Amino acid sequence: MAEIIEQDKGGGGKKRAKKSPGHIDMTPMVDLICLLLTFFILTAAFNKPKIMTINMPDKQASEQNVIKDRMLNILLAENGKVFYYMGMIDNDQPLPTLIESDYSKDGIRRVLLEKNRNLFTTIAEYNEARLTGQNKDADSTTVRKIREWKTEDYNNPSGGPIVLIKPDAKSTYKDLVNMVNEMAITNVGVYAIVDVAPQEKELMAKAIGTVSN
Repeated sequence: MAEIIEQDKGGGGKKRAKKSPGHIDMTPMVDLICLLLTFFILTAAFNKPKIMTINMPDKQASEQNVIKDRMLNILLAENGKVFYYMGMIDNDQPLPTLIESDYSKDGIRRVLLEKNRNLFTTIAEYNEARLTGQNKDADSTTVRKIREWKTEDYNNPSGGPIVLIKPDAKSTYKDLVNMVNEMAITNVGVYAIVDVAPQEKELMAKAIGTVSN
């Protein structure tokens, strides 16, 4: 409680301090508390976690619809080694042969460009037209068109590759980032990062052993 000191002159000309209780107006403080309370309530309501339901595809249906001939499996091994093979491993068929490659422009990039030539050419020519001013599509239109071309390519039985990037436990994040970057450079329509199958680990071990020898 604040105190106000008043000086009063007593008899004989002496000054005497007189204390009296002060008064604090709490009305502004109440208004401030109400405003703060309202702010915190609204903030808590806006920051509620939002849950989005994702319907996962049926495993059996997806396996039946996959075009095996278009599957390009890229295996990332230790020491920056890259292997690839086409198709899918079938327990009733002999295991595929891994082909060694690297991250150079004449390595895995050339493989991706050869197998994705049609889609890559379409997108490259479109981007070149935009750079030279022959095409003045807005950015939103460009994104939509490229998305549509990639969707059409995926649904086309003779379309480009469906790439599965499979990093081994001994590979590095740098290798994975470089491979994802290659997907963007070569305009690959569909790719995914998945685990390495046990059979593929055996194939990589044999391939690395053969290369080392």
